[in-house]
Amino acid sequence: MSDTVEAPQALFERDGHVAVITLNRPAIGNALSPTMGALMAEYWEEIRSNPDIRCTIITGAGDRFFCTGADLQAVAATGKVKGGYGRITEEVRWSSRQNDIWKPTVCAVNGTVAGGGLHFVVDSDVVVAAENATFIDTHTNVGMVGAIENIGLAKRLPLGTALRMTLQGKSFRLPAARAYALGLVDELTPAGGALDGAMTIAQEISKNSPNANSLSMRAVWSATEMPYTQAVEYGYALLRMHWLHPDFKEGPRAFAEKREPQWATE
Repeated sequence: MSDTVEAPQALFERDGHVAVITLNRPAIGNALSPTMGALMAEYWEEIRSNPDIRCTIITGAGDRFFCTGADLQAVAATGKVKGGYGRITEEVRWSSRQNDIWKPTVCAVNGTVAGGGLHFVVDSDVVVAAENATFIDTHTNVGMVGAIENIGLAKRLPLGTALRMTLQGKSFRLPAARAYALGLVDELTPAGGALDGAMTIAQEISKNSPNANSLSMRAVWSATEMPYTQAVEYGYALLRMHWLHPDFKEGPRAFAEKREPQWATE
């Protein structure tokens, strides 16, 4: 009998105010599975409830793959993926947005990302990619519909590029440099440098008011869904809400006193 203990399919670590989630199935492209999904739900709940966590990084184990989407071997064996006939808010819970988490998320793309791995990319606030990373959508190659992640791609890329990725599948690969030029990637790093680059950004984000960051995120993301006038009204409501928060007074006071601000923990 073997006493080998299988490593967790997703890892959770802390570095100061930054949480780091690592998709940890490198031998099969860090593919998504129900077991990994259960771990991700636990991690997102910890991020939501812990006021000491101000920013999250998501990356993949190894240097070849960020995430290649659903574990197709498991899908082939069972004939289905996790989920049924409920609402998306009940059944798709991979990313920060899908879990209604309003703390900043930085995606560190260390290698190939395909299919369902794009959930993390399109729903992150900042995307850092190594120069050897590539972006592919393979849903239609394996008889699946490219929808949720692809709608996110259409928000962050020119429509034609999003459709090429969706319809050409694995025959169209978007290199990191091109993804950067088109705006899907926000920061390029040398190969092997995505996590370090993401950590630098996450630590800088974490120095700022958590409440101001959260409300600012809501304002900016709302602009992708609302007409301009409505988004501005919503943003102004969020701005006024923050006037009642202690950080609104602490920030100017710390600036005037030439010291680091002490942000409220709740």
